[in-house]
Amino acid sequence: FHWSHHPSDDWPKGHDYNDWLKSKDIDYKSTYDELGYIPTECHQTTWCAEKAIEFIKEKKYTSWLFSFNCFDPHPPLNPPQEFVDRYKREEIPPAHFRESDIEEQKKLSGIRFQIEAAHPDTFDNTTDQILYWAQIDLIDQQVGRIIDALEETGQRGNTVIIFTSDHGNCVGDHGLRQKGCRFYEGLMRVPLIFSWRGNFKGNLHSEALVELTDIVPTLLELSGLPIDERIQGRSLLPILSGEADPDTHRDFVRAEYYSALGLGGPVSFGSMIRDKKFKLVNYHGHNTGELFDLENDPGEFTNLYNTPEYLETRLALTEKSFDSLVFAVDLGSKQIANW
Repeated sequence: FHWSHHPSDDWPKGHDYNDWLKSKDIDYKSTYDELGYIPTECHQTTWCAEKAIEFIKEKKYTSWLFSFNCFDPHPPLNPPQEFVDRYKREEIPPAHFRESDIEEQKKLSGIRFQIEAAHPDTFDNTTDQILYWAQIDLIDQQVGRIIDALEETGQRGNTVIIFTSDHGNCVGDHGLRQKGCRFYEGLMRVPLIFSWRGNFKGNLHSEALVELTDIVPTLLELSGLPIDERIQGRSLLPILSGEADPDTHRDFVRAEYYSALGLGGPVSFGSMIRDKKFKLVNYHGHNTGELFDLENDPGEFTNLYNTPEYLETRLALTEKSFDSLVFAVDLGSKQIANW
């Protein structure tokens, strides 16, 4: 285990990334102050990949799992300049934004988000997008190095690779930056890529609704281990192996937000349920929410939550969400007697 949260050197003793930098006579703060970014060879994402490659190249006599968790793409938006230089400002598309977004976000002002909504022109959204994408490019490069290490050590064909993320980033969508108690597609629709050469169906693109909870039963099934009846996820192996319709897995998916940001702001709770047509969000304790018709409004600009003709849809989704929440409650030890 190699500890590093955010890359700056304001952590107490024992921050492994900064210890690595110091071993190379590199000071994070002075390097960043001088250049305005951290070069590729000493970037935290590169360090994470280095640790993964070191592990892959060690001699092993049993099955193994390695979790590669880089901090990016994440503020501060400070990718190496070589990746920023790949982009031309005039080719960058605008954020998903309408003038009405500012008023809509004001209605949700008591619900926690990292940065208050503002017009994208006021914070140079084009630059933010370039920096964000450049961070992702660096990650792609380093993941490529990890895959090369698997190839070089003869382990590629016997290794399952899963590429995903815990959340996205608004990057100007709806006038928002960073993250918080919202459930827009830019925050919720994270990548989920599985690769196992010779075992998973190649070049398969799935439009199925899936959850990150589905990873656990998938790994258990691949490992030949039992899947506990109370595990919430559903194995994706039938889709990955080409035995099931790649676009059908769940009727709906859910997400929950439980006071996830740090201290010093409002405590917020939210839940989302989404099927292929509608997305319902409830901001608990605020008597408000959002309902979007994703087929006709994929940008999530028109909130139908209080629209009379959609109240039946809102009620049906609320009932499904409530049922799912109750069924997910931990019942404790397995019941083996009547009482």
